[in-house]
Amino acid sequence: MFFLTPLLVAVVCILIAWIFKNADGNMERRKGETRGRAQARPWVDEDLKDSSDLHPVEEDADDWQDSEENVEHIPFSHTRYPEKEMVKRSQEFYELLNKRRSVRFISNEQVPMEVIDNVIKAAGTAPSGAHTEPWTFVVVKDPDVKHKIRQIIEEEEEINYLKRMGRQWVTDLKKLRTNWIKEYLDTAPVLILIFKQVHGFATNGKRKVHYYNEISVSIACGLLLAALQISEVSLKQVTLISFLNL
Repeated sequence: MFFLTPLLVAVVCILIAWIFKNADGNMERRKGETRGRAQARPWVDEDLKDSSDLHPVEEDADDWQDSEENVEHIPFSHTRYPEKEMVKRSQEFYELLNKRRSVRFISNEQVPMEVIDNVIKAAGTAPSGAHTEPWTFVVVKDPDVKHKIRQIIEEEEEINYLKRMGRQWVTDLKKLRTNWIKEYLDTAPVLILIFKQVHGFATNGKRKVHYYNEISVSIACGLLLAALQISEVSLKQVTLISFLNL
């Protein structure tokens, strides 16, 4: 029969105590992880991530929510067309937008400012996260300001081509014959800068989260392009610069 010596008994006891201690620690960590997951931010698809704070501080939300609960409701107005008219209008719209091209040779022909105002207002009808409308459109016509913008963009674009974009991206652009030289920023009579607002302010001055700001601004840019095409304003006359943080 095998007998344990006092020393071996002590070692076994210490080992058993260590095992139970680690088991308790792991249990506590799992509980903490469970609580952490319960308090985690909502799941967001990788393609939908932007700089939005998806879990704002509750007291901040309470501060501005009451001030915006009674926003006037604008009823939906809709014209119902016969089926043939719907098909005709959709086909005509497609054919018009299908003429759009991403041009890189810019004209210096002037554009009526009323047209620019209207197409920007059209872009502002885009849907946005929680209806925050997180965009700012800035029209630039001053030659000196346009040239300063060109210098800033060319500096960043050179870094893009040489470092940020990677070899495959640069290779894919070769067929388009693009580079970081943007002389058309001086040539175009109008530059439209589109800024995304990562947050705004409620009527009581409290900071307000702008949800999915980059996606919302992307949709607005799409409507802006469509409005320019419908207005028959050539993109050879207007240059859009988008996704700058505000």
